[in-house]
Amino acid sequence: GVNNIPVEACTENGVVVFNTPGANANGVKELVLGALFIASRNVGAALDWAKTLKGKGADVPKLVEAGKGQFVGGEVMGKTLGVIGLGAIGVLVANSCVGHTHGGGLGMSVIGYDPKLSVDNAHFLSGNVTRVELDKIFAESDFITLHVPSLKETKGLINAESIAKMKDGVIILNFARGDLIDDAAVLSALESGKIRAYITDFPSDALIGAKGVTAIPHLGASTPESEDNCAVMAVQQLRDYLETGLIRNSVNFPTIKIPVSESASARICVAHKDEPGVLNTMLSKFAEGGCNVENMGNRTRKDNGLAYAIIDASGNCEPVFDEIKKLPSIISARIIKV
Repeated sequence: GVNNIPVEACTENGVVVFNTPGANANGVKELVLGALFIASRNVGAALDWAKTLKGKGADVPKLVEAGKGQFVGGEVMGKTLGVIGLGAIGVLVANSCVGHTHGGGLGMSVIGYDPKLSVDNAHFLSGNVTRVELDKIFAESDFITLHVPSLKETKGLINAESIAKMKDGVIILNFARGDLIDDAAVLSALESGKIRAYITDFPSDALIGAKGVTAIPHLGASTPESEDNCAVMAVQQLRDYLETGLIRNSVNFPTIKIPVSESASARICVAHKDEPGVLNTMLSKFAEGGCNVENMGNRTRKDNGLAYAIIDASGNCEPVFDEIKKLPSIISARIIKV
């Protein structure tokens, strides 16, 4: 997440902000699957009850048999799982749960919602996962799992209105962000039985100790494997950017990958406003300075009006670079010797 990064201010100053999507996906997926079984089989409440038998001595086995009936749960096979958000984690969860158990899945019927499904994630998503509208997720799911970022349009996604559309006894899993949920609405629905159980990786004071809530202390990506994967990916992305100007997995800059021209003497990387004529003006500076453009690429982001150009050129490029930096539409620029 980048909720602790001033992304807008970084963008205005030409600072690239990266994240590491998918690096911790398997760690989160495994905890989600564990939570699925914990909620379905009432494991959390059962464990708490079992602790109360401490000190009962030889009577413990008999008490266990007499009391276990209050924690009877259901199996997940044959149930419907609704996945809200089919990003790196959501796709792994969906694929793990769909299909017959003999094929390695959990035998669930999986439906998913994501209006911004990327080409890569669509490619990896199992053909047995049905994409539907959000209201259908609410209406048909026995289990709902959230895998979307905290944005203006997703905060409070699970609220009194959306809960009213759900099946009675629905189980909700939240391993994405705490503010996707209206805590008061969820607690009210747990009290009435509308929601059977809520498992979250984001405890709040209101949720801790509440009936039907299993609060996990944000353990989703807390594995050495996830931390190593994130660190390696971050280093690789930063190295590529610093050494060659390439950008991938940025939350505020466009993705761009341009091979370095073997005949170029310099690579100029320019963050600029996405305005008509900017690119032509930059190229004219190369012509005026007697520099030959060997290779180039320009990509834009429509959500913030930002563009990023990579231009490989041969010749004395320093004076050209100095002129480009002065252009009014340029946000930041740097030159890399190649």
